Amino acid sequence: MVFSSLVFLFYFLPLFLIFFYAFGRNKYVTLVFSLVFYAWGEPLYIFLLLSSIALNYRLGLFLDKKDEAGARKAWLSIGIAINLGLLILFKYSGFILGNIATLAGKPAGTWQSVVPDLPLGISFYTFHIISYLIDVYRRDVPAERSLRDLTLYISMFPQLVAGPIVRYKFIATELHQPVFTTQRIAAGVRVFVIGLGQKVLIANTIAASTDAIFALPPDQLSASVAWTGIAFYTLQIYYDFGGYSLMAIGLALLIGFTFPLNFNYPYTALSMTDFWRRWHMSLSSWFRDYLYIPLGGNRGSTFQTYRNLLVVFLLCGIWHGASWNFVFWGVLHGLMLVIERAGWGAQLLRLPMILRWSYTMLVVMVAWVFFRADTLPQALAYLKTMAGLGTTFPIAPSPWPYLGTDVLTAIGFALAAMGPWGQAALDRTVVAFRAAWPIVDGVRLAGLVAIFCLVTLSLAGGAYNPFIYFRF
Repeated sequence: MVFSSLVFLFYFLPLFLIFFYAFGRNKYVTLVFSLVFYAWGEPLYIFLLLSSIALNYRLGLFLDKKDEAGARKAWLSIGIAINLGLLILFKYSGFILGNIATLAGKPAGTWQSVVPDLPLGISFYTFHIISYLIDVYRRDVPAERSLRDLTLYISMFPQLVAGPIVRYKFIATELHQPVFTTQRIAAGVRVFVIGLGQKVLIANTIAASTDAIFALPPDQLSASVAWTGIAFYTLQIYYDFGGYSLMAIGLALLIGFTFPLNFNYPYTALSMTDFWRRWHMSLSSWFRDYLYIPLGGNRGSTFQTYRNLLVVFLLCGIWHGASWNFVFWGVLHGLMLVIERAGWGAQLLRLPMILRWSYTMLVVMVAWVFFRADTLPQALAYLKTMAGLGTTFPIAPSPWPYLGTDVLTAIGFALAAMGPWGQAALDRTVVAFRAAWPIVDGVRLAGLVAIFCLVTLSLAGGAYNPFIYFRF
């Protein structure tokens, strides 16, 4: 079940809110509905989720009560090893065994994954658990004494499947005493509907054309079509994941929690370093605090700093998926950050803003090819075509067949809202007219209602409704 589905919007969410508020905003209601939400897609793996929570609950208590440094470090190491071991077993065993088989000269597919399917959201809830254990070990937060509350933290349905990555120490207070105000609930509804609109009306609309282009054989792909496809995907993945993150933040506000902002207009970045301060911020800050800094960060030699950056982004790529495409994607981002730190970043500051932005978007779009392509050979062939080195056509295929009215409309909305100027202009307009024209708030409410109605019509009509990060 995903947030942008009719089942969630018209059955699960209304029932949850009715029970939640009817029973005095009881946390057991949230917990039960969260487990139902997870079991809807993964009825078998819910036992893995609950067993993992129970184990880590005990580990947290051990870490909290132990005083001897060696014992505490040993328990932390055991906890991290168990959680990463489960992630590797379920997500990476097939990739590892497949590469071993290739190196051994065996046919592709000789050795398969030892587990049939990837448990839903395991990449996200594993990072939630590890950050909890490390923070307890560091004495940043006491261990959670309530098994119910720790289970709720890990399994809370707004962030269970696709983040944002919410650290326990940031919501521990609200976990024990959720915050409810009329303003927060209104903000939650508004943020949820805006995210829903971004996901369904923009990302889903663009996705159909993106998928059609990436499904073309190399001999039917021209440079203009290839650039169109990756430009579409660049918008799609932002509004797909960004919209889903906004929905999660909005839902959290409805039940008394504050989730961190996950995106801060990443496509306005003027360097790759700036991009990673804006893109998937809950993940980049997680890697910074729990891997980059423990490795030494930038406190060591220049070589050690560069090594740390490459290790972090290699693992960031692998975290996204068990594929060489994600390895290349992560390494490319790591290399660009090393290059910027080595001096290119200082040179960038001397360039006009438009050139800095163009450079950043070029690197981002090239890297997205590895993220979107199904295989490494497809990614390399696609990049070759983008560079104008693909098949020579008597008449090159045109991108126009992929630019329907609905797609152009979605792109227009996407570009209008992509930078901070979009929201800033709207806010200035509302502030300027509110005193003289109180109906502005009503117009904004009508806009939200219109977005929800359009989303409903789109979903009811069977519109294409993928979710990119659902597979992670």
